[in-house]
Parts: sequence; C-alpha cells; structure tokens
Amino acid sequence: MELYLDLVSPPCRAVYLFAEALKIPYGFKLVELLAGQQYSEEFVRLNLVRKVPVLKDGSFVLTESTAILEYLVQKCSVADHWFPADLQQRARVNEYLSWQHLNLRYHCAKVFLLRTLYPFLMGSEAPKEKMDAAVEDMKQSLNLLEEKFLQDKPFIVGNKISLADLVAMVEIMQPLGVGVDGFEGRPKLTAWRDRVKKELGPKLFERAHEAVLNSSGLQQKMQNNTELQKLKPMFLKYFR
Repeated sequence: MELYLDLVSPPCRAVYLFAEALKIPYGFKLVELLAGQQYSEEFVRLNLVRKVPVLKDGSFVLTESTAILEYLVQKCSVADHWFPADLQQRARVNEYLSWQHLNLRYHCAKVFLLRTLYPFLMGSEAPKEKMDAAVEDMKQSLNLLEEKFLQDKPFIVGNKISLADLVAMVEIMQPLGVGVDGFEGRPKLTAWRDRVKKELGPKLFERAHEAVLNSSGLQQKMQNNTELQKLKPMFLKYFR
C-alpha cells in the first residue's frame, strides 16, 4: 500500500499521523505541492483532481482524506474508538467530519493561505480587513468546536480519541505556521491538544508538523516554483 502525501497539507498530516501512530505498513510517496508535482502527468493519471492525499492499494486508488482514514480503519482492524462500531458514536464522528469541511478546515486554511500564497500570487500582503475577517471566522469555528463538539469531554466523541480529534487537530495547527495561534486564550482546547498529542506520541506529532511550522522554508519553495501561477485563477475566487 502506498500513500501519496505532502505534510504541508492538513489532510495529509491526518492520514500520516494515523498510519504512523497505528504502525500501518505503507510506502510514503512525496508529492510536493509547492513544487507543483500534483500537476505532473504521472500524478494526474493517479488523481485527476490533482490533490493529495491519495491511497493506492494494489490496483485500487482512493482519494479524499476522510475516505482514506475510514478505509484504513476497516482494512487494518484498528481499535474501535477511532471509528466506533456503536451507531450513535460513529454518527458523532461522521457529524464532525461532515461539519468541518466548510467550517474549521475552510477558515483555518484561509488564514494560512492569506499569509502565504496571497503575497506570492497577488504581489502584496493581504489587506488588513480581509485578514481580520478570516481570523474572526476561524475564531467562530473554534468556538463551535469547543461548545458543540468538544464540550467538557476529554475528546470529541467521549473518553477516547477518534478520527474526529485527529482531523480537527491538524487544521488548527495550520495557522500556527503563519503565527496565528488558535489555542491562545483557550485553555480547554489547549488541554485537548495536549491529550491528542500524548495519544499520538509527542515526537510523531512534532515530526508531522515540522514542515508547516517552518514558514521560511515554505516561502523559499514558493519563490522557486513557477507552477504555482496555475493556481492564481482558483485563488482569485477564494481570496474575495
């Protein structure tokens, strides 16, 4: 089994952390997004959408991180708490996974991209009002994560870690790479982060986030990549 990943991407980090923490055998295939490798003919044959992560298991190819995580859960017979067999607990995991795409994930990503890609593609820093609005949207999503999903539980679904915690965590870590700390002033989220980190293993957690927290390295890769200009039409809509 092969996993095509770039650890700058939160969904890739979720898949990577899960596979590594549970010692699932796989081959790591690096697809450097900031080098434009997702546009290579070889990768497009694998995934027409030109995105990572991608799982290849023999002749079977699967895209979308949450689908990949659920596939790994069922293929590798992992502990039940990751994706519970209990109908209502599994529904809670799926509830979070369904919500996060256009909420926490979208808003954390926008903060990150306004600080990284916007200056590169647009030739100037993001306007302050645009940046402030993005940070406020992220804060609102973090409020919902705390109040609706986490509440006073150790983890999103209850007393044990699940896929929901993993997927949430990698998104909140993304803005840290550009100096925006979603945990600041949120002791409940900070304590939850520490529990998730402990469950996954601190060294693994740090290794997974090393690339995204190295903002100078990201800037250098962008400066050396002309392929990123292909993204400009898409991000012009995103940055409105």
